[in-house]
Amino acid sequence: MRARTLERYLARQIYAAVGFVLAGFLALFAFFDLVNELAELDVGNYHLREILTFVALSVPAHAYELFPVVVLIGTLYVLAYLASNSEYTVMRAAGFSPSDAGRILVKIGLAFVVVTFVLGEWIAPIAEQAAQTLKLRAKSSLIGQELKSGLWFKDERSFINVREARRDNALTGVRIYEFNADSKLDIARSADRGEYRGGGVWRLYGVAQTRMTEAGPRIEKLDQFDWRTALTPELLNVLIVAPERMSAWRLYKYTEHLAGNRQKTERYEIAMWKKLVYPIATLVMMALALPFAYMHVRAGLVGVKVFLGIMLGIVFHMLNSLFSHIGLLQNWTPFTSAVLPSVAFLGAAVLMMWWVERR
Repeated sequence: MRARTLERYLARQIYAAVGFVLAGFLALFAFFDLVNELAELDVGNYHLREILTFVALSVPAHAYELFPVVVLIGTLYVLAYLASNSEYTVMRAAGFSPSDAGRILVKIGLAFVVVTFVLGEWIAPIAEQAAQTLKLRAKSSLIGQELKSGLWFKDERSFINVREARRDNALTGVRIYEFNADSKLDIARSADRGEYRGGGVWRLYGVAQTRMTEAGPRIEKLDQFDWRTALTPELLNVLIVAPERMSAWRLYKYTEHLAGNRQKTERYEIAMWKKLVYPIATLVMMALALPFAYMHVRAGLVGVKVFLGIMLGIVFHMLNSLFSHIGLLQNWTPFTSAVLPSVAFLGAAVLMMWWVERR
């Protein structure tokens, strides 16, 4: 009964603190997004309503990225506050051991694991795609959509299909259908690949085009062709296959596709494992917060501990991105690149707990 009472009490305090910190961070990031987007106010049809909608749709992605950091700060604040009021001392005197505390934090943290997974697998990717599509359609007459056959765009009287765009300045498998003013097909053009040359011009290579003339179709083959369009790398970047915006399942299927075509998969495998490991990082952050409850129990220093928590959260966020790039450069296994930051911080939490217990 005593353990259940403490669990409910800690859960209520931690959930409230994490919710409060998350709301504060999201409000701050939404403000930054709003200020940034206002620079493009009234560009095309990108008016205030569209900007506010874009900012709102960007919130889930920020929540997903910030969640482990927010959990660390919220948990650390609660434990530090209980320590400063000697409540944690009373709990320990009543037989509340570090193993009991760790077990309760794990049970509380399972809810955070589920929330993080749901955000990263479904809510954030869908909301981010909707946000970018809204911005693209509002700022440009170019309309794009991703289908199983690749990326499709409408540029005035042309329909464009790109089989694959792994970088925003390089296209593979380009097909262009140009229609005349009477909505009849004028030119059908295909190219093996294309590279952006600047100024709205793409250089297409391995071009085969069919012109519809009064005498009938006329087929031409060109080594290269300069194609001028409103499709730019900035606009293309909205709909290209970006690992950070994909769910773990979609990353898995896309990795299979690349492997089947004998293309490099490391970047997408690392992103997939990061998606799977990232929710577990919330438990690691809670474990990292636990030793702070045993440091200078009577002295308090809640503000200092919270500041340290923010710094640790920033370091974790930076290392999480850094190790992905290091893993690619050093040819580490994707799983190692994804899990190493969490393992390092879990090791730090264990060492800190061992140190405070020895004092």
